[in-house]
Amino acid sequence: MILATDGDFNVGVSSDAELTRLIEEKRATGVYLTVLGYGMGNLKDSKLEQLAHHGNGHYAYIDSLDEAKKVFVEQGGSLVTVAKDVKLQVEFNPAKVAGYRLIGYENRILRNEDFRDDKKDAGDMGSGHMCTALYEIVPVGEKIEPSDVEPLKYQTVPKLSDAAKSGEWATVRMRYKHPDTDKAQEVEAPLKADALGQKVSNDFEFAACVATFGMLLRDSEFKGIATYQATLETSEGLLRDKKDTYREEFVKLVRVALTLEQSKPKEAP
Repeated sequence: MILATDGDFNVGVSSDAELTRLIEEKRATGVYLTVLGYGMGNLKDSKLEQLAHHGNGHYAYIDSLDEAKKVFVEQGGSLVTVAKDVKLQVEFNPAKVAGYRLIGYENRILRNEDFRDDKKDAGDMGSGHMCTALYEIVPVGEKIEPSDVEPLKYQTVPKLSDAAKSGEWATVRMRYKHPDTDKAQEVEAPLKADALGQKVSNDFEFAACVATFGMLLRDSEFKGIATYQATLETSEGLLRDKKDTYREEFVKLVRVALTLEQSKPKEAP
């Protein structure tokens, strides 16, 4: 089922709890819900995303004909769910990584014990759907901000396993279910010791620009020395060709944000 709406439900079932219960009941019968957000000003973006999440479907905001073409034509396969309750877990090697932070996904974080709890509802993936997660890490040996938490009296320092001593940076695990079953499958792959010696791809650099732009827009405490100007220059250098419409659209957004930033009145000293 595809629902196109601004999220301002005022007829029939309208409360969040009732909507969630109805969607989950239908999901159990094999009816999945994809939600498309329309309109401006009154759009309930986060609410619509959660409804699609409960419906094992996909959420997209349609603000133009080009976006509609992308969702229905170029990425139309992603509207068909091929894996449900998809969970990703990254375990960093303490011999290599002293600290880490996941950038974004605040509304998707699960507890460690929920990873293998197959009753826990998680994300869903469509055909051809890709997911990118970025982590900021502090390598062992680098200075890390001290924690305000008092050390536990009976806490013990865990011994490094053979895998940790091998030099692997991390192990990535994925757990998912086929759309027609409730039995989960799990796969995992290590990040080898020599992986960080390789040059990062153009796609990775551009994804990092997008994440940086998001932190700037939110004025994140973790933005560091990032600026709109630097983000613009980097993203412009990563354009692959003149037909790279999606990246061009992103560059235009950064230019607008930079213009707005420069037009702000300067505070008196």
